[in-house]
Amino acid sequence: MPAEIHQEDGLVAPQLTDREKEEVEQRSSVKAHVVHEAVRHDGDIELERSSGALASSGLAAGLSMGFSFIAEGLIRSRLPDEPWRPLLAKFGYSLGFLLVIIGRQQLFTENTLTAVLPVLARRNWNSLYRMLRLWAIVLAANLTGAHIVAWVLANTPVFRPEVQHALAEIAREAVSVTPLQAILRGIFAGWLIAMLVWMRAAINSGQIPLIVIMTYFVALGGFTHIIAGSIEALFLVMSGGISWFAYLTGYMLPTLVGNTLGGVSLVAALNHAQVVAGEQTQQQQPPPPSLIVPSR
Repeated sequence: MPAEIHQEDGLVAPQLTDREKEEVEQRSSVKAHVVHEAVRHDGDIELERSSGALASSGLAAGLSMGFSFIAEGLIRSRLPDEPWRPLLAKFGYSLGFLLVIIGRQQLFTENTLTAVLPVLARRNWNSLYRMLRLWAIVLAANLTGAHIVAWVLANTPVFRPEVQHALAEIAREAVSVTPLQAILRGIFAGWLIAMLVWMRAAINSGQIPLIVIMTYFVALGGFTHIIAGSIEALFLVMSGGISWFAYLTGYMLPTLVGNTLGGVSLVAALNHAQVVAGEQTQQQQPPPPSLIVPSR
């Protein structure tokens, strides 16, 4: 039996029961301000964590990110040298991110969004100090883990020669960028990873496919990532392929700048701005009239 139709102010809408109204709410897309508050809440929790907890979690993340390099090298070593090889091998890049994100470990590029929103919301020196403290601890711990993984891969016979050769090829491709390219590609990588955090807060299921898709395109695009890419570059440093100076000035520092710009300005600031603008618009508008005319 069709639902009773009511009309007011030119809008024709069915009269719904309370249960049907609840179902409408459940099926509606998550509002931007809800996602914003979910991410900001996570950021507040992270900012309150002790230095020891941040350092241990950041070290675990740096070690886990090594599996992005390892998995891509393993897949690449088993594929023929054809133009389509990167299309398959780059799926390995997602493994480290899966371990870190699903395992709730601290990764610097995620914190360019979660730790920034509380600062933008409160706008005080204490919040800024806590954000910079978190960034410094997590970045240092991530890079420590990256150094350990790179040294093990470059100086121990953990993998067969063909895998070592594939790892070396991946590493040489990673560092074959100019400092300007590293910054620009780092912006895209920081943007995608921060958007990944934002999108995860908007969904209740399907997080694994989302992580795989987003990080796969970071790899396929050759976008520079301060932790995953540092492991690749440090592999060459540890094996004598490039110097420490070349790593620091040609890859690490430009990539760090790009990732931070991409995560902070293009995602955190813009998404925060749209939420604030939306709240101001709602406050200026009078409350909408009821869309359902009571039956007589």
